[in-house]
Amino acid sequence: MNKKISSALISVFYKEGLEPVVRQLQQQGTTIYTTGGTQKFIEDLGIEVVPVETLTTYPSILGGRVKTLHPSVFGGILGRRNNDIDIHEMKQYGIPEIDLVIVDLYPFQETVASATDEKQIIEKIDIGGPSMIRAAAKNFSDVAVIASKEDYASLVDLLQQQNGEITLDQRRNFAAKAFSIVADYDIAINNYFNKTNPIQLVAQGQKTILRYGENPHQQAAFYGNLEANFSQLHGKEISYNNLVDIDAAIELIKEFTLSLSSGGKPSTFAVIKHTNVCGAASRSTVREAWKDALAGDPESAFGGVLVCNAPIDMATAEAINEIFFEVLIAPSFNEDALEKLKSKKNRILLQLKSTDTSNQLYKNVLNGTLTQYKDEGNFSTWEEVGGRTSTESEKADLIFANLICKHLKSNAIALVKNKQLVGKGCGQTSRIDALRHAVEKAKQFNFDLQGAVMASDAFFPFNDCVQLGHQAGIVAFIEPGGSIRDKDSIAYCKENNLVMVMTGMRHFKH
Repeated sequence: MNKKISSALISVFYKEGLEPVVRQLQQQGTTIYTTGGTQKFIEDLGIEVVPVETLTTYPSILGGRVKTLHPSVFGGILGRRNNDIDIHEMKQYGIPEIDLVIVDLYPFQETVASATDEKQIIEKIDIGGPSMIRAAAKNFSDVAVIASKEDYASLVDLLQQQNGEITLDQRRNFAAKAFSIVADYDIAINNYFNKTNPIQLVAQGQKTILRYGENPHQQAAFYGNLEANFSQLHGKEISYNNLVDIDAAIELIKEFTLSLSSGGKPSTFAVIKHTNVCGAASRSTVREAWKDALAGDPESAFGGVLVCNAPIDMATAEAINEIFFEVLIAPSFNEDALEKLKSKKNRILLQLKSTDTSNQLYKNVLNGTLTQYKDEGNFSTWEEVGGRTSTESEKADLIFANLICKHLKSNAIALVKNKQLVGKGCGQTSRIDALRHAVEKAKQFNFDLQGAVMASDAFFPFNDCVQLGHQAGIVAFIEPGGSIRDKDSIAYCKENNLVMVMTGMRHFKH
């Protein structure tokens, strides 16, 4: 059933895009009820409105906390047009019918992100807005509700195309979106007050339809705000697989301090392929970090996702420009470097704004959902149990290797020399196989493993890994420990004057 929009209540925080809506309503003779700042905005356009105070007989009170919480407002929204009792009571108390509600919410999430004053944050907890939105959505059979400025343009189109009317299906769709917006808002407030036990919906936030999922026959969507983490400066539409690898890249690079400029702090570059690290290096310049990250596995880097913790300069851009890659993520790009990298139209160039991501992980299994907190940290202890204590450079390499290994699929082994990933084995069903893969990778690209270090994401079940590693040239090992046969690996390291560090922190990744 179509509904002629004869009256509308408009009370919004964001005024952008509102003018075409109110002009369309004026043109079709709609009575517009409004409040405060919205009233001024509309009247400044030369459009007549009816202040809500004429319905409530009360001004805005308590510093604006109470404006619309009144039976004359909510009765007009919730009144059922086909219910004789509702119709009688609305006439009895002089309550006008409200056919359209355009209300948005105070910017609570934005205030939490930008402010530290709790009083300021609390004042952005909207009360009347969610109440009016829920009321209008509940009564969608008689009322249309617009709860987001994103729908202003489509509302204008519908009113123009349908002679000022909104269909029942359209009202129901608007209601569904409105309930989703209010739910997200309430969750944000809950999570502000319950930081240790936040609510996380699998499908929460703005929905972006993706071309397809992991494979072309799978439908997919992203829920959330991509712009909170990065700005896309160039390139094609980001795909499902791109997003998965981008997430892996950001989780890795946040392990290394983000440099605000090329000088001062070491630059770290990494290459991600199917969420695994296939190249990584820390160097004094971005160009050198890129060169050595790529050298770790130049074959796997083809079509990969590149991530850096320092600005991309022209020298680095020219080097990167020589290979095919899907995505490059960096905190900034020099102007000439950006123009160079834009030479390929499909390249996705992302300026990293924040590495803040949810600290909870979710996975659908069977008929339910698994949830866990993110694997944060590198080691909980640093226990040197081998034949000697690590040198300063060996310790730096062990820390670097353990971080890289943490971001490889289990079973995982990372071989590092001079803060460069020179070999890795990941996703293997046995630890010794992961090590064999890592050693073969190093040999494939002509790396000398003499003096290198090795990280394992979990304990060595036998001493075969330290034996094979030692035979390949490894001089220092880092692993969580915890095997009933730890003593065998420790004994081998002591007999051969090798470093063995036990961290007490496993890094399984499935």
